[in-house]
This record gives sequence, C-alpha cells and structure tokens, in this order.
Amino acid sequence: MSALEVAHEYFAAWNARDAARIVATFTPDGVYQDPNGEFRGNAIGAYAEGLWHAFPDLSFEIVSAAATDDGLVVGQWRMTGTHTGPFQGLPPSGARISLPGADFIRVAGDRIASVTGYFDSRVIPEQLGLQVLVQPKRVGPFAFGYSVFAQTGNKARPGAFSITTIWNADSATNEIRDLSRDIARELIASDGVIGVGLARAGERGVTVTAWESLDDVRRVMHSPSHGKAMQRFWDELGDAAYTSVWVPERINALWVRCAECRKMVDHEKAGGVCACGANLPDPPPYF
Repeated sequence: MSALEVAHEYFAAWNARDAARIVATFTPDGVYQDPNGEFRGNAIGAYAEGLWHAFPDLSFEIVSAAATDDGLVVGQWRMTGTHTGPFQGLPPSGARISLPGADFIRVAGDRIASVTGYFDSRVIPEQLGLQVLVQPKRVGPFAFGYSVFAQTGNKARPGAFSITTIWNADSATNEIRDLSRDIARELIASDGVIGVGLARAGERGVTVTAWESLDDVRRVMHSPSHGKAMQRFWDELGDAAYTSVWVPERINALWVRCAECRKMVDHEKAGGVCACGANLPDPPPYF
C-alpha cells in the first residue's frame, strides 16, 4: 500500500470504532501522541475506546490528506460526536462536539511508525460547558488553583465552620479530589449543612463547611465517606493535614441591592421591603 492508503486505512479503523484494527495499522514499536499524551501498542486502542465510551457516535471527516515523497502523510480532519457517556469526570450532557485538527502520519513500509496529532485541547471542554483556566501555578507568595462551592439552599445564619487543610504531592491530588467530592455529596444531603467550599492551589487543598450549629458538626462528620478519607490519610495519603472547627463571634447583616432604587438594604431588618416601597430580591444563602 502507498503511504496515503495506509493513512486512509488508519482513519477508516477509527470510523469503524475498531480498536484492534487501529493498533494493527502501527508497526510493533509505533507511537501515537497528541496533547493528551503518548501511547504505544494496545494503549493506543484503549485511548480510542475511552473516547468512544464518552462519544459512541464519534467519527472523523477527512478534510484533506496529502503525502510527501518520504512517507509523511498530512491529514486535516474534523472530529464530531455526541456526549452520551462520562468524560473526564463529567456526566453525559447530550452535547454535540466538533473538533478540527491535523495528524502528521509517518509511514514505514505498509504500517504507521508514528502519528502526531494537533488540536486545541480547550475546544471539547468548552463545548461541553466546562471552564478552561489558563493561569500560573505560583507568582511570588501567591499560589493559583481552582475552587468549587455547593449550596444546600439552607439560608440559616451559620453557627459553626469546619475547615480541613491537606498538603500532598501531585500524584495524590486526583484521589484526594475524588474523596473530597464524595464527602461533599454526603454533606450537602445532610441536615444542618448550609454549604461546602473546596479549593486547591498548588500542593494544598482546603475544604470549608458552614453548619447551623456545633452539634451538627459532631453528628455529620462521622459520615462513611469522611471515615474512608481519614483512613486513607492515616494509611498513606497526603503529607500533612489538620482539621478545625470555628464558631463565629459575629456575622453581620446580609445586604441585598434593591432592583428599583439600587440601594443596598439590610434584608432582615427591612422585612424584605425597601424604603422605596419595592420588594427586595430574595437573599442568597450565607455560604
């Protein structure tokens, strides 16, 4: 086969969603790489199967393909599919994705020695409604990261806050993130919880939970997910950590802005009605 025919067989295997057929187009030491990583042998097929699991109707439209005299094929493509399976922790959304890209395919004989794929790795997450942040990890004393907040809808004034901080190596971050997510799910389904905030910057993760009372903290912190996380910490997970419980000395009034006169008003003191006579917007939860 010509180099161009080998490349077309490679793309046909992708469109047939046949992992073994994709792997068979490579030489024994062939390599595939793109912005998501580098893969060899059966790992190439496993990578494809992961995409098909998230996008079962995944397909490639070949926009153009051309070969050079030394066995290099340049293929321009557009990948499309429907998000009906889990993808990078995101549940199925039903959203359609459309990703343009290009492959540089090096052919040796009638097999592929290497494929180097280029595409904008932000496109799919953005099309699925994910936030894509580009920021430094650290500048001087400031560490940058991400945060997540979950609210129960409970609008009670907080009577206590629990704070957990853990430091860990990068290799442990994914497991800690998963454990924290499980704990947060249990917490927001529990009575007495107002809201949960999780933040991570660099090697440090912090969880802050707002509670109605100290008694709620004592009762709920013995949840199954929290117990599992504590056991993993004592076994090997993390390098340092501490937990704490705080009781607020004072929580000031919750102010809201009147939609009519645009003045800030103490919602509780005003009884939900602005001095201008307009009804005030409902106040958000404290946390």
